[in-house]
Formats: sequence, structure tokens, C-alpha cells
Amino acid sequence: MVDTAALRANLLQHPARLLVLAFSGVILLGALLLSLPVATQGAGAASPLTALFTATSATCVTGLVVEDTPTYWSGFGQGVILALIQVGGFGIMTMTSLLVIVVVRRLGLRQRLVAQAETNAVDIGDVRRILRGVAVFTVLFEVTAALLLAFRFWWAYDDSIGRALYLGAFHAVSSFNNAGFALLGDSLVEVRTDPWIMPTITATFVLGGLGFPVLLELRRSLRTPRRWSVHTKLTLITTGVLFLVGIVLIVAFEWTNPDTLGPMGVAEKLAVGGFSGMAPRTVGFHVLDYGAMTEPSLLVTIVLMFIGGGSASTAGGIKVTTFALLAFVILSELRGDPEVTILRRRSSPRTQRRALTVALLAVAAVAIGAMVLVLVTPDPLAESLFEATSAFGTVGLSTGATSDLPAPGRLVMILLMLMGRLGPWTLGAALVLRRRQQLVRYPEEGPIIG
Repeated sequence: MVDTAALRANLLQHPARLLVLAFSGVILLGALLLSLPVATQGAGAASPLTALFTATSATCVTGLVVEDTPTYWSGFGQGVILALIQVGGFGIMTMTSLLVIVVVRRLGLRQRLVAQAETNAVDIGDVRRILRGVAVFTVLFEVTAALLLAFRFWWAYDDSIGRALYLGAFHAVSSFNNAGFALLGDSLVEVRTDPWIMPTITATFVLGGLGFPVLLELRRSLRTPRRWSVHTKLTLITTGVLFLVGIVLIVAFEWTNPDTLGPMGVAEKLAVGGFSGMAPRTVGFHVLDYGAMTEPSLLVTIVLMFIGGGSASTAGGIKVTTFALLAFVILSELRGDPEVTILRRRSSPRTQRRALTVALLAVAAVAIGAMVLVLVTPDPLAESLFEATSAFGTVGLSTGATSDLPAPGRLVMILLMLMGRLGPWTLGAALVLRRRQQLVRYPEEGPIIG
């Protein structure tokens, strides 16, 4: 007989295992439902590979597609995609938030997220509070965004109330979970200048990309920034800086491009370019043709997609805190500091090694994925690197190459999406939870660096 209590305790102590099992099951179930004839418009059913790719993209809240969502999938199929996005996003925020308790051993649900716990154990009450907190934030932001979007679709675009509510709900869920699936044809191109829809979607995916620990701490102590944890401060500062850098560079590089921002007026250039500078870090919505962008813009987008969003959020990438920590490590080394200090707090060498491990393995995954895509497709290296980074970063942006990928290329993208969504998180959990006592200490010596 299976000891359910022991099994539950084991999963709580190693939540990464639970996440892998849960995601795998949801993806397989979603692929099965999407392969049914009722899931597609017209006669016939989706191929198993198309269903698996779409289910993986939705569950991993990526947004990459091989078939146009509003024209290929039926109402049932779109409903399955929406459910997979919601389950995937909720699961990510829940499990990564539980990792904060399991690993960091802190229970700040009462006063602050980072308040020191009185015990190192995780009980069922903590799990319930995490689930309730994530659910409250999810419902609050998604319902608010859905109502705002629905009103605009009904008022300005003459959609029926039912259709407007459906469009509002779909894009609200897709935005908050940073999925990037859209039902408006070419993503958000036709509404890219709408002064109501675009700010609503932008605010929603930015909030979803911050992460539950940050949102909870902001709610608890919004008026006392000095009491914020290093994690919250680092997430907010780095997010703001990356948004600013992305917007400035994309607008500058595309300002005179006749295929993107060139023909637009100044106000439209700033609005469209600004969105294009923010979206790559979190969500796969696009308002410009990335296949027509200049190479500097593509490089900036690749870097932003690789960095991603906040920890314990629905965004992907190596996460902004990992990137910021490594930047402080470099700065400290250049200055000759004996220790790495972040916002008047000392960073442990163990944390630095974890960040370096996650970042380097992510580089290896993207490089290998891009190399395989170059081998199995006729696409140039730049496009293959863009698609691979988008998949690994669970962003969903594409130069147009994803829909034309052969079967081996689609399988590579599926693996990259899974690795991008589960890899850094499970690796981080494994590194934190793994503690091995070293019985022998060897003499110190190292190679020449540089």
C-alpha cells in the first residue's frame, strides 16, 4: 500500500518533482483534447504533433503557434487553450511561491513575505495560504482586465456583449499569464494604437511578470519601500531599467525602418515602439513584424527574452534577479570588493554559484537548440537563434519561422519550451535543496584567468 502521507511530504519537500509531473500530465491531456475533431474548424482533426506543440505552448504560457489560433481552432479548441494557459500560469505561480517557503524557510504571509519563520517545516496551512493568495491575485487582475477589455470591444468595435466578454476574458487570461495567445488575427496589430486596450494589456502582463512574492509584499507594505526585501527591490529596479533600455533601443533602431516604425507618426512610433520594447521580456504579443526588424533590434529582443521576468511569476527566462545578481558579481570583481553586496545586503557565494549555473546552462540550452534548428531548417542562424530563445524564454515572439518548421524542428521547440519553463526552476530548486557535506578540504590552487 502506498504511504500517501509520506508521498505528500516528499513532494512538498521537493516541489520541483511535483511541478514536472503536473505539467507533463496537463500537457498530455491538453494534446489529447486538441487532437479531437471538435477542436478544429472545418473537417478533420489536428495532427498529434500540432496538438502537442499547441498544448505545450499554452501550458508553458509561451504563445508560439504553428496554426493561427482564431481561424484554425474551434470554440472548443480555443477553450482548451484558454484552460491550459490558466492552469499553467496558476501552477507556475503557486509552485514557485511554495519554493520560497520550502527553500528560503520564510513565512511572510502574516506580516511580510520575508519575515523569518519560527519553524523550518511546511504545513498544510502554509500551502493553503499560498494557494489562496495566488488565486486572489489571479482572479482580481484577470477579472478587472477582462471587464475593461470587454467594455472596449463592445463600445468601440461593435462586438456583441457575448463576443466582447469572450474576447476580454481570453486576452485578460493570456496577458496576466504572459502567454501571448490572441484572437484578433495578427496578434495585437489591429489594436496597437487603441488608447484603452493597449494600456490595459500592458499593465496586466507587467503585473503577471513581477511574481506573487513581489505582489504580496507590495500589498503588505506599499507605503514603506524601506521594508521591502532585496528580492522585491531588485525585481522592481531591474524590471524598470530593462523596460527603459528595451523601449529606447527598439524605438531608436526602428525609427526610420520603412517596414516597421518608419511610416508612422511620432506618437504612434513611441506607442508601438514602447510596447515592442516591453513585450519581449514577458509576453508574446506583438504589434510589429519581427521578421522585418533590423538586426540590432532582433539582438536586443533576444537579450530581453533570455533575461525574462520576475521569479515565481508567469514570465520565463533566467529571471531578472539572476541577471541582476550576476551583474553585481561582475561589478564587485571589477572594483576588487572582497564580498558581493546588493542594496546593503551581502550575497552568499552559494547563491552566486546557483545564479551562474542557471545562466550558463540556459546559454547552453539556447545555443544547442539554435544549432539543431539550423541543421534541420533552411533558416539562417539569426532567425534560428531568435526562435530558440523565444521558446526557451517562453516568450512566444517569432520572425515567422515557427509555423514553417518541419517535424524535427517542432520537436526541438517543444523541448525548449519545456526546458525554459521547468528547467531553470527545477534546477534552481534542486541546487538549493541539495546539500552535501564535504568531508575533505583540498589545498587551494586555481588556473590563470584571462
